[in-house]
Amino acid sequence: MSQQAVNGVPCRGKVLTVDNMNPNVKRVEYAVRGPIVQRAVQIEKELREGVKKPFTEVIKANIGDAHAMGQKPITFLRQVLALCSYPELLEDNKFPEDAKKRAQRILGACGGHSIGAYSASQGIECVRQDVARYIEKRDGGIPSNPDNIYLSTGASDAIVTMLKLLVCGEGRDRTGVMISIPQYPLYSAALADLGAVQISYYLDEEKCWSLDVAELRRALNAARQHCNPRVLCIINPGNPTGTNKDLIHFHLKNNQLSQVQSRQCIEDVIRFAKEEHLFLMADEVYQDNVYAEGCKFHSFKKVLFEMGPEYSSTVEMASFHSTSKCYMGECGFRGGYMEVINMDPEVKTQLTKLVSVRLCPPVPGQALLDLVVNPPQPDEPSYITFMKERTAVLSALAEKARLTEQTFNAVPGITCNPVQGAMYTFPRITLPEKAIDKAKEEGKVPDMYYCMRLLEEEGICLVPGSGFGQREGTFHFRMTILPPTEKLKVVLQKIRDFHVRFTQEFS
Repeated sequence: MSQQAVNGVPCRGKVLTVDNMNPNVKRVEYAVRGPIVQRAVQIEKELREGVKKPFTEVIKANIGDAHAMGQKPITFLRQVLALCSYPELLEDNKFPEDAKKRAQRILGACGGHSIGAYSASQGIECVRQDVARYIEKRDGGIPSNPDNIYLSTGASDAIVTMLKLLVCGEGRDRTGVMISIPQYPLYSAALADLGAVQISYYLDEEKCWSLDVAELRRALNAARQHCNPRVLCIINPGNPTGTNKDLIHFHLKNNQLSQVQSRQCIEDVIRFAKEEHLFLMADEVYQDNVYAEGCKFHSFKKVLFEMGPEYSSTVEMASFHSTSKCYMGECGFRGGYMEVINMDPEVKTQLTKLVSVRLCPPVPGQALLDLVVNPPQPDEPSYITFMKERTAVLSALAEKARLTEQTFNAVPGITCNPVQGAMYTFPRITLPEKAIDKAKEEGKVPDMYYCMRLLEEEGICLVPGSGFGQREGTFHFRMTILPPTEKLKVVLQKIRDFHVRFTQEFS
């Protein structure tokens, strides 16, 4: 609309406004970096400026950012990356020979022997070969073809790329994508951005966030009324629930929950995908983060191939892994890969074209991924230190998982399932009716109100369960178990004290 003329030139409003921008972007929500985190950043600034608070620092337990939480980088990974970034260091005798060899091999595969050069769009070939060998070894010899490996900017980028290929149609024919509730908000955000239809299936909190195929079927049948379900996403081990599997069947034995054949449930999911003609997306970025006794990671690909050709030659699937989690915690390098299985060759050509538009994933991230899938071997000088550091990180996480579960379960009004894997807990909180009314009065979701109060009073930043999805009438928060053990004890104590105080205030 034309406004007042300035010097005879008509003034117009902005070309891009909230009213005329892409409506899908406005629907995107990403709780992990939502309003609570923005407020946490403001509070940190206030503390630096000398504003008095009841605490001296903000502890961000909202995101699985290992190094920001004080986890030390793995020496071998950083040595090789340093050598790749500054090859003059190859002359330096402080670096072990195996680290130098790795760096030389990676640099040899880069244009101009520099990680500052673009790589092939699908990723450096020798890195893709190493990824394929890693998958074969992990899955007990089931072959992996480097041509089916796509390196990516963390797993997130590959997941969004895959969804882009899958989403099509209009109205009732619009692609429906099945995601678990609670879910990792990347999925709901990407689906909103792409204008796809989110189909929510609920994990069973009473059975340690297990997945039941009957619930998948319920969600699918309900969704068929208004969209075309084509994709099933599984996060395994689970985020935000911290279960070793979103896929565990339990039975009661001596009043103890004990695990029964998690792989049986993976088989059920694969059968379901085949019967219902769904594309499977297996997010397996926490595959090394398995802590509970008797729990073991089974990759979807391994189970698929062990079920025989009826499944392994027909079920279409993409699986994802990342350098950001497990023992590495190298989030900032943005390294990851996906492997595609049984993809139509013509679609694969389109996928290769799509990734080429972005030129290539970050080459330092590709180099890092290569070291993760091809770590030091027993006969190499870096092996002992590497294994010691890797084991220390994973044992500390296992100890913190136990500590978190025990502490929360001792607080009246908080119940916490065992943290069997990944690096999060998703406890359920009972909120008094008066607190729920107060939150509504302030226009906030009750668990958002709770988490905002916790931040303002104790300096602890968590993400409300509503950001991940939860059953109607239940409230949760997600917290990472990454802080160092001593700091984690402080965090748990502060949450405990706050919860007791909050409950008293509103009872």
